[in-house]
Amino acid sequence: MPETMTTYQAPARQPNGPRPQRASALAARHAPYAEREKQLHPEVVEALREAGFARHFVPSRWGGHEGGFEDYLTAVADVSRGDPSAGWCAAILASLSRMAAFLPEEGRRTVWAQGPDTLVVGALVPGGTARTASGGWLLGGRWPYVSAVHYSDFALLAAQVPLDSGRSQTRFLLVPRAAYGIERTWDTVGMRGTGSDTLVLDEVFVPTEHTFLIRELASGQQPGDGPAPLAVPHKNVSGLSFAAPVLGAVRGALDTWTRTTAHKRAASNAAQPPAVSAELDLARCSAQADAAELLLTRAARDADLGALGTELAGARAQRDHVVAVDLLLDAVNRLQRTGGTGAQSLGGDLQRFWRDANTAAGHAVLKWEPAARRFGAARLAVPVGDLS
Repeated sequence: MPETMTTYQAPARQPNGPRPQRASALAARHAPYAEREKQLHPEVVEALREAGFARHFVPSRWGGHEGGFEDYLTAVADVSRGDPSAGWCAAILASLSRMAAFLPEEGRRTVWAQGPDTLVVGALVPGGTARTASGGWLLGGRWPYVSAVHYSDFALLAAQVPLDSGRSQTRFLLVPRAAYGIERTWDTVGMRGTGSDTLVLDEVFVPTEHTFLIRELASGQQPGDGPAPLAVPHKNVSGLSFAAPVLGAVRGALDTWTRTTAHKRAASNAAQPPAVSAELDLARCSAQADAAELLLTRAARDADLGALGTELAGARAQRDHVVAVDLLLDAVNRLQRTGGTGAQSLGGDLQRFWRDANTAAGHAVLKWEPAARRFGAARLAVPVGDLS
């Protein structure tokens, strides 16, 4: 597989407009700003919007692209090749727009009243508190780790909401940017530019029509009609959102390592034969990146084809998300270790890709044991004779 990524097609609305390659170049240029300020440069955010990430999964009825997961994977990895923090935010903006399509009609109309490029962020772990009110709930509290929150237009917040029966259920509730504040709490080793700060919400009324059950997202059962990308159970594709930036980070690390090594060789004494270890390291790391990409592409393509409808198929996709990231981590750690003294410079790109890849890989959906247990249980539940 060639080192270059497949070109992502921009929305039909702007056939001659920006592509993710422009966003990637801008992200790379502004990476020092993102590292320092712990959030993306505004120009990068606008480039992500223009590239079509926010509208990628939005139904065509609302002006969206109704795109698929394979294009999503490729585009996120492409941006991440310049700056993984920017790729992470691109993935989040696309994924949360997909989630917004699970809102009832009134909620969707609110989100996309100004068009399909609305920037939606969110918190999938329930937080805050909700109180029953006529026609909805009063919601308030704090939600940490909300990536790209500084540039958001809306937020989808998970919360336990009370029912008249005295029981509770987990819902996503939509709140507009004017309703919430931001507390600067994001200070990490890697992925510093994602701006994943804490969303703070004073109590605000959220009507029922601006909410949906988390189980609808989990099952892919969305109210009303919607395109195929909405019908995929969330756990079967959620790993793509976090594996894709790791893939891009390792591609970026390979670019940096290769350029640096080639420059060292050109400047070395021609009379002294170069060590062959560099070729061995490059071959192994690039092969691991290619293998990871193949696994992720298969999982994304299966999602696009509607082939993740069984528990075994979904479990295999989740397994492959995690295995791909393990391969990528092995590659980027080898690159950092063999990059020489210069690779340790805090001003260098290699260590940034290395830190970002390892930080992104720590996300909860990329843990090995849950994915392995799910796959093992699904595989063992299928009679041997029924397996192809």
